[in-house]
Amino acid sequence: MKLKVYADRLSQPSRAVIIFCKVNGIDFEEVLVNLAKGEHRSREFKEINPMGLVPAIVDGRFKLFESHAILKYIACGFPGIADHWYPADLFSRAKINSILDWHHSNLRRGSTTFVQNTVLAPQFGRPLNPQSASEAEKLLSSSLSDIESIWLKGNAKFLLGNPQPSIADLILVCEIMQFELLSEKDRERILEPHPKILQWVENVKHATNPHFEEVHLLLYRAKERFHSIQGKVSQSSSKL
Repeated sequence: MKLKVYADRLSQPSRAVIIFCKVNGIDFEEVLVNLAKGEHRSREFKEINPMGLVPAIVDGRFKLFESHAILKYIACGFPGIADHWYPADLFSRAKINSILDWHHSNLRRGSTTFVQNTVLAPQFGRPLNPQSASEAEKLLSSSLSDIESIWLKGNAKFLLGNPQPSIADLILVCEIMQFELLSEKDRERILEPHPKILQWVENVKHATNPHFEEVHLLLYRAKERFHSIQGKVSQSSSKL
């Protein structure tokens, strides 16, 4: 049976899994789970992922959630996946696993909390929390510095100095792409101090296009919508 990927392209890890499948020519069915409509909380979806989060996959009778686990499963379980994505070499694989473990409690925690509390919270009926955003920005800044100083040393093109991307490159860059939703001022403040990060993002885009840009189109449209709303709010405030 065809692999089913349950996802919402506004979700960073969802995009990573979809891009990975497309780049590697995997025959799969993308099933939309609309987060804005609360479809991730439906009884039907929780039968697939009781945590109520995207992405999740169904491969025959096998169900799996958590993006890192999904990427590893696909990389190991489907034919024709290039070794650089998740190397068979034990030491190389362990280093990639180390980055993935670090990701959740550092870059992802900082990124998700900051974007939620500067842009997204009202979209889900929650108020913005400036204090949480401020604390998240500190973690975000230190996480970006760690990536540059530990895994992008020298003129490294990809993480760990690899000549080609791994699943760690893909999922971390998709995380950083969520900053597209921020105001230009916030995005520049966070990313401009990190030129290696900016170049690395471009490297991953180039290595995975045209699929990378195609999968991010929904994010770019959301960016335009949010910025339009923010502009109207600013104009209304200036008239008061």
